Amino acid sequence: MEATPRIAGLASCTCAGSARAGSAGRHTGGVSLHCPATLYIARHGDAEYTHAHVMSDEGGWLTETGQVQVTECAHDLADRRIAAVYSSPMQRAVESGVLASGELAVRHRELAGLEEIRVGERAGQPWSDPVTREVYDAWFRGDLDARIPGGESGAEVVARFREALATIADQHRGEQVLIFTHGGIMSLVVPRLAINVRDDLAYLQFVPNAVPARVEAGDEDWRVISWPGSASKDVV
Repeated sequence: MEATPRIAGLASCTCAGSARAGSAGRHTGGVSLHCPATLYIARHGDAEYTHAHVMSDEGGWLTETGQVQVTECAHDLADRRIAAVYSSPMQRAVESGVLASGELAVRHRELAGLEEIRVGERAGQPWSDPVTREVYDAWFRGDLDARIPGGESGAEVVARFREALATIADQHRGEQVLIFTHGGIMSLVVPRLAINVRDDLAYLQFVPNAVPARVEAGDEDWRVISWPGSASKDVV
């Protein structure tokens, strides 16, 4: 697994304090934690698709390369005492979660809300589709009211992903968890949950398969400790 760049100027968080904080940070939707949960949020392993060159909401399946990537990810986290592995319900993420949980000897759970951004009426269009690109660009500029035709608005995407991550964090206070999701949605949402990075941290970046971001979800704020994105397409 490739090394993940660490966000400059951050120290590792420690579990401190025994009382629930009075109010949670504005980004986390009301979650308040005794101790920070450490979330390792990763894109699924390399996958194949029935229609690989056009947009769709199909689940895909892991390639042999993807299986190796996920196995290496699990091995790299073996000394982190991972408490559980979660995944999106989409097949490529489920397969990643099941494989990693087996390597780490912990339970795996699918969680709705972690799915990739839904393509709506743009299904069947090439990945270079200008309509979808325009919506994505609007989201990263901060216009979350923009909507993929027949699909989701940016606000809806952020809300469901934030709720899923908050649910995990609230159940794993003081623990470390591995989460397999998707490159598009984690790039849009994760920076928006953190107080220490720009919302557009991941704009025009590529997220490698099975290389996790590290996010610490604390009492009053969330922080991105490391982010795996790169401007080079060679990482995917």
